[in-house]
Amino acid sequence: MASATLAGPPGDCCFKTVRHEGQPRGTIEKIADVETYVARPTGGESDKIILFFADVYGALYANSQLLMDYWADNGELRVADLTRRGRGLRRCPKGFLVLGLDYFERDSFAYHKDQEGWDRQGWIKQKQDRAAVLLPPWIEAVRARYELTGLGVGYCFGAPYVMDYIKTDWVLAGAFAHPAFLNEDHFKGVKQVDRTFPVESRRRAEDILVEQKAKYYIQVFSGVEHGFALRGDMSVPIQRWAKEESARGILNWFKHFCD
Repeated sequence: MASATLAGPPGDCCFKTVRHEGQPRGTIEKIADVETYVARPTGGESDKIILFFADVYGALYANSQLLMDYWADNGELRVADLTRRGRGLRRCPKGFLVLGLDYFERDSFAYHKDQEGWDRQGWIKQKQDRAAVLLPPWIEAVRARYELTGLGVGYCFGAPYVMDYIKTDWVLAGAFAHPAFLNEDHFKGVKQVDRTFPVESRRRAEDILVEQKAKYYIQVFSGVEHGFALRGDMSVPIQRWAKEESARGILNWFKHFCD
């Protein structure tokens, strides 16, 4: 019997965006021959990797890059944090290295949003098939190059990839916001995850996680629409607050797993 759907395919809300202001500071490098946005901590070193699985606008979209920069810039804990968490305990002292692969290969929705009559659903299927080819060698190349423990975060289109890799021993924890393409099987075997999505689906997913005694953390925001955590209008106070709190919540959740 097919697994029950908890988060369906992208709808119109998944394709709306407001471009955020700021200058990305990371670099675009090739890993396993796939362009990858790389955001490094200020000190240039890291104890953990965050794997960023983008929405339909892709990892090379400015909003995605700025969010990855934020996690890289704020991953390092202060001395006060280390003291508060116990003598001799060292959690992510060098911050996070954040990697976002461009599984759209410079053919994200951003290049088609003004194209009349474009086959959006056909494009999604094509990109899902291509991502399935690109991801395994990219993950192996990342592991071989950096030899660091991983964390995963996904938005909309990228959420299922977080759920797939969080079931491995290499990825310690995962997070996602306003996901697409999730079913009940994605939650079976999960160890720990942070998530935000519709009420009925969220409650069913929580039931599954409780049954498995998994660690999890939920953020729920009122007054915002799908896409708020990455593509909201920063001129609207509630949207800006929710976006920033989501980013901060994911960052702090990941720090929890940095022993």
